[in-house]
Amino acid sequence: MAGKEQQFTEEKPLLPEQRGADSDMQELCEQLMPPGDWKEHDVETPYGMLHVVIRGAPKGNKPAILTFHDVGLNHKLCFNAFFNNEDMQEITKHFVVCHIDAPGQHVGASQFPQGYLYPTMDQLAGMLPTVVQHFGFKSIVGIGVGAGAYVLAKFALIFPDQVEGLVLLNIDPNGKGWIDWAASKLSGLTSSLPDTVLPHLFSQDELVSNTELVQSYRQQINNNINQFNLHLFWNMYNSRRDLEMNRGALNAKTLKCPVMLVVGDNAPAEEGVVECNSKLDPTNTTFLKMADSGGLPQITQPAKLTEAFKYFLQGMGYIAYVKDRRLSGGPVPSASMTRLARSRTASLTSAGSTEGARSRACTHSDSTEGVGAVTQTMEVSC
Repeated sequence: MAGKEQQFTEEKPLLPEQRGADSDMQELCEQLMPPGDWKEHDVETPYGMLHVVIRGAPKGNKPAILTFHDVGLNHKLCFNAFFNNEDMQEITKHFVVCHIDAPGQHVGASQFPQGYLYPTMDQLAGMLPTVVQHFGFKSIVGIGVGAGAYVLAKFALIFPDQVEGLVLLNIDPNGKGWIDWAASKLSGLTSSLPDTVLPHLFSQDELVSNTELVQSYRQQINNNINQFNLHLFWNMYNSRRDLEMNRGALNAKTLKCPVMLVVGDNAPAEEGVVECNSKLDPTNTTFLKMADSGGLPQITQPAKLTEAFKYFLQGMGYIAYVKDRRLSGGPVPSASMTRLARSRTASLTSAGSTEGARSRACTHSDSTEGVGAVTQTMEVSC
């Protein structure tokens, strides 16, 4: 049942132009969603209350776009820069969008009482069917980051009929060993909670250079998220079990839907994402490694990630035509894909069959204008 429904108001208007400097990015990340469009709900689930922010209504047979954020963030800090991107709004106007905040992580959340048992990662995944049913979604395309990617992957493993596709950023499918667990505990004793969480979110280069973006997130994690609640979520994430996926074994358990794995180069999650890729079906998995994007590609490279998401949806049979402002010809047909804009020299390898209705299209030419053959799996540095 929904506990409340109210308009989600803005502190600042959406900036129409894209701005690349760290100071501008900081301002962009602090913006709220467009006024009068988003509604807040509290949805009661078998494992507790979930805070949900939603825009639009189910549109025919189209899936809802459902997001789940990482530890140390909430839907605003994790996804605003991405969903405020002009091209992303061209996509989302065709879908209902649903942001999930993990229990107690949204702005203004009440502190949990002492002794509160935070939901396990499995239980967080078990909350999502209630949300899907509550809003009447036929299915979802999930976008998850870090802990949120783990939750959505778990959800798809348990309820495959409810998930049409997944975009998983910085996913680590492995539980922590006791040495890593002990190191995490020690770090928590010697550092503030924001400084403990930041190495999970940002690359070492970003932390060492202490960019304005890192400084901004340190402040926002400290000021906008209840620290007691965050500590519970952080501990539960670090207590997670391995995602039981293995594509090679007989009757292997793996993700059945199309998946796009995303990680920044030299990001703390790079090793986990690579291992996750090895556990998935290569015929419906895309691995996207983004150059110069740091630990949070959706924050530092929202335009590039938006472009990749367009083609991911096209490969699933949605959005037959999308606008590409770089080309004078207007819309780009779904049977072709221009190479993602690169910030440095890229490597591209592909494998897998060319059959199936959900095939991807990608470029095999060094030309930024070329169009190549269809493939199911690609690894891109962009």
